[in-house]
Amino acid sequence: MKKTISIFFIFSFIFTTSLYTQKMYKVQYESQADLKVYVVSYESQADLKVYMVDYESQANKDGLWYNVSYESQADFKLYFVNYESQADLKIYFVDYESQAGWKDKSKEYLLKFKNQ
Repeated sequence: MKKTISIFFIFSFIFTTSLYTQKMYKVQYESQADLKVYVVSYESQADLKVYMVDYESQANKDGLWYNVSYESQADFKLYFVNYESQADLKIYFVDYESQAGWKDKSKEYLLKFKNQ
């Protein structure tokens, strides 16, 4: 019984950890993307404030993104557009992790964590 419980907790931890990340990959072509993104100049214009983290394990809430090296590793494939009108999501890069998060919660469905 203890062995079964231990295996369950180990599996739960591994499964849960992978569900709470937002791993991003920048694609070259719009047709490859899950989401079209535009980077705005001012925080007030953004739907989402983004902070790029150094480690995958740090990308554990909305707006904390981890950049992966390979498309197959990504939770979301992004294409950065040149014009705001082309974008599904407008983002603003912030300087501190604590600043990351949604400004326009109506767009949450675009990047919702897999556990929701």
